[in-house]
Amino acid sequence: MLEEIRIESLGVIDASTAEFAPGLTVLTGETGAGKTMVVTSLHLLAGARADAGRIRAGADKAVVEGRFSLADASAADQVREVVDAAGGDVDDDGAVIAVRSVSADGRSRAYLGGRSVPVGTLSDFSAPLLTVHGQNDQLRLLRPERQRDLLDAFAGAPATRALAAYRKVRAEWVGAKAELAERTSRSRELALEQDHLTAALAEIDGVDPLPGEDAEVSARIRRLSDLDTLREAADTSYAALTGTPYEGSFGDGAGAVLDLLGTVRASLTGSDDPVLRELAERVAEATTIAGDVATELGAYLSALPSDPSELEQSLQRQADLRTLTRKYAPDADGVLAWAAEARTRLAGIDTSAEGLAALTSRVADLGRAVADAAAKLTAARTKAAVSLSRRVTAELRKLAMGGASITVAVTPDQAGESDHAVPSGDGGPARLRAGGHGTDVVEFRLVAHDGANPLPIAKSASGGELSRVMLALEVVLAQTESGLTMVFDEVDAGVGGKAAVEIGRCLAALARRHQVIVVTHLPQVAAFADTHLTVGKQVLGGGKGSGGKGSGGKGKAVTSTLSALSRDERIAELARMLAGMGDTDTGRAHAEELLVAAETDKVEQIGAHAS
Repeated sequence: MLEEIRIESLGVIDASTAEFAPGLTVLTGETGAGKTMVVTSLHLLAGARADAGRIRAGADKAVVEGRFSLADASAADQVREVVDAAGGDVDDDGAVIAVRSVSADGRSRAYLGGRSVPVGTLSDFSAPLLTVHGQNDQLRLLRPERQRDLLDAFAGAPATRALAAYRKVRAEWVGAKAELAERTSRSRELALEQDHLTAALAEIDGVDPLPGEDAEVSARIRRLSDLDTLREAADTSYAALTGTPYEGSFGDGAGAVLDLLGTVRASLTGSDDPVLRELAERVAEATTIAGDVATELGAYLSALPSDPSELEQSLQRQADLRTLTRKYAPDADGVLAWAAEARTRLAGIDTSAEGLAALTSRVADLGRAVADAAAKLTAARTKAAVSLSRRVTAELRKLAMGGASITVAVTPDQAGESDHAVPSGDGGPARLRAGGHGTDVVEFRLVAHDGANPLPIAKSASGGELSRVMLALEVVLAQTESGLTMVFDEVDAGVGGKAAVEIGRCLAALARRHQVIVVTHLPQVAAFADTHLTVGKQVLGGGKGSGGKGSGGKGKAVTSTLSALSRDERIAELARMLAGMGDTDTGRAHAEELLVAAETDKVEQIGAHAS
């Protein structure tokens, strides 16, 4: 439920705050006072596209802030998940604050539960809580896809499950069809690719590179190229340390450097002088280091190749590896990775007649599965269409359209030449377009009066009739939920008299389950309100009001405010709406009579509902 809204610098509204209560709230006011800006602000909180042209002249930005209570919302858990995912906070009393700002340069910012969020998050948050219906929404009702979505929403779980199953098998079918088309049209190209990959893998397998082998071979070649120089340096050093040249085993006698270090250590160790004894310890360390170096030199000399042909073999191996790295990747690791990808690709290429036959059979099987899933979806929609037609018709007859009825038709969608198509469910020759939403065309048809032919509402419904059809649909669709905030912008456009009374009665009935906010020009509708707000226009800077001579004077600004009306103020406002007679006894008497009649009607509705 929407508890409060604060609007700053939006249209003619400078700064205004309004509190909303449960039940039916109406917004009234003179033309141009800013009622539409209230609806615009709710559109912004619902994540609608921002229009910088709506910002009040002279202001840097417009700000809309709404406080929503989750206490009675049937989708409270879903909404809390959105707030939690955004990092926002839900107040201790179960309320969430949403904010939207629009700057003069067109930039928009959104906040939810005290955290900055993408505008799309506001849409996710408000979708289960808030629905806003304006004249554009009535026009969207004329679109076949909107009518289909409304039928699916009414059908509920059976249609949802059937549509999900249909989409899953359709995705597999479309993918298999694309693969078959590719194989058929590219059979020669695929065969050439298959030959190329097979030859390349045979070449790589013939060389059989190891990870990092190219770098290891290069290092070995450099070492073999300098073999004599390396052997001489290592052997000379070994001999200097040990006193004997390296002959495949380490010398076990004292050598030149090691012998001298041993003599030095013995001399220093025999002294009683602490300085010399400390030096003796350091000489002992040097002796150990020299011995370790001699050992490692011996191991190095032992590992040096003795086969003269090893260099030639390494050069040939390097040439083989370079052949691969020139063709497939910069190094041996890249060649191995390329080979792995090529094996995967090769495994997926099947140009054999058996493979094409198997894929063709799979496409046919999946096509039949799609047709079966589509038939189940059609059955769910057809069943729901009968009930929806009956219930919407019943609501229309409450809205002073007693002779009218709605028929929801579910008909096959005939396929064109370029469409994905499946056989019709009756086994006939017809082919149905298997789109993303099934094989059905859903159309709302209006029977204007008894005996008339049903015609599409896009061709037969007037503006007033379309408003009532939309309201009847909302009444029917909303009966399975509770706690929504439903906003109607001039849903009573194009109607009057008894029809207006019936619309007010219908909105009051809808408000027993939901919070309903209505912008209206009709006193018959406004009389049914539980809360009556008026949007008043004022001229600042010394003007006499919206109707005064100074309203358009230089330097004067127009602003609007939202005010809740007492019962006596409601009577005056209803009198103004009736015929501009707010200050006359006749006007007030007529308005009071209208208000009492609506109040009595609501009491009777509550009693009938309770029984």
